[in-house]
Amino acid sequence: MMAFVWKRLLGTIPSLIGVVVLTFFISHALPGDPAAFFAGPAANAASIENIRATLGLDRPLPVQFLHYVIDLAHGNLGRSLTTGQPVLTDLIERLPASLELSSFALLFAISIAIPMGVWAATRINGGVDHACRGLVTVSAAFPTFFVGLLFVYIFYFLLGWAPQPLGRLNEITFSPPPHVTGAYTVDALIAGDWPVLRAALSQLILPAISLGLFALAPIARITRAAMLEALGSDFIRTARASGLPVRKILMTYAFRNVLLPVSSVLGMVFSFLLGSNVLIEQVFGWQGVGAYAVSAVIASDYAAVQGFVLMMAVLYVLLNLAVDIFAMLVDPRVRYEG
Repeated sequence: MMAFVWKRLLGTIPSLIGVVVLTFFISHALPGDPAAFFAGPAANAASIENIRATLGLDRPLPVQFLHYVIDLAHGNLGRSLTTGQPVLTDLIERLPASLELSSFALLFAISIAIPMGVWAATRINGGVDHACRGLVTVSAAFPTFFVGLLFVYIFYFLLGWAPQPLGRLNEITFSPPPHVTGAYTVDALIAGDWPVLRAALSQLILPAISLGLFALAPIARITRAAMLEALGSDFIRTARASGLPVRKILMTYAFRNVLLPVSSVLGMVFSFLLGSNVLIEQVFGWQGVGAYAVSAVIASDYAAVQGFVLMMAVLYVLLNLAVDIFAMLVDPRVRYEG
């Protein structure tokens, strides 16, 4: 097991090097001048040039890249121009918020997509199957930010059921729970602060559903397809011929074979949710890494953009490694050799 893990980690090094190189040069190709943004609208050309020299932006691009790589090797992602803090500190502070939102979105998608996919596969071409395919098509058709804005308009503005989209918590009324994990719902649960837990969950429901609807489609599709393949296999026909109960056939034999392809999709979907929650965080005022990345792009904050992309790449590698390890544990037929 450990040999496989180390082999996979070593195999990701060329990909991470490529991410570092491409991110650096693409971020420096973004329109805008970070020195002018940092200097402010009232600055003259001389002060902008002084700031550019202070930031090291007047040096040739290969020299800047060399210094960036040296800093990266020492664990220094640079300092953000928009916050004034080290980029690594910003990302660590904001990552729990994005992980919390993406995790609840994935839980919402799983709780609907997997039962729906299994149910549709057992009633192929029936009403449930058509309803499943229709819901999957509709949920994948609309952008997440449009769904988020629609939910805000309906459930907050028209009906008044949802709280004002002010972020993770209405800090005018509630104080954040003591910091343990950085996720307000988990920290409030640990502290036993039930009013804060309810308030954090109420702020989380709409953005999580808005993001989870888009993730629902691939999970439901792969669940339905894998379940159909399992139900059509020889061992299921043998189990039916042996007179085993239908529930046992579905859940013990068929669904167990569905876990492997579904778990592979879940890893990709979760990494997609982490990267695609940028617009949802903007709509709901959610202070995660997505909102941080948007601010960095607008300000041409090179260090923040590069740090965000590099963090997403590392998380993607770790998620895929976790999926592969889970596949080895779930299905003993899976072997990784050579």
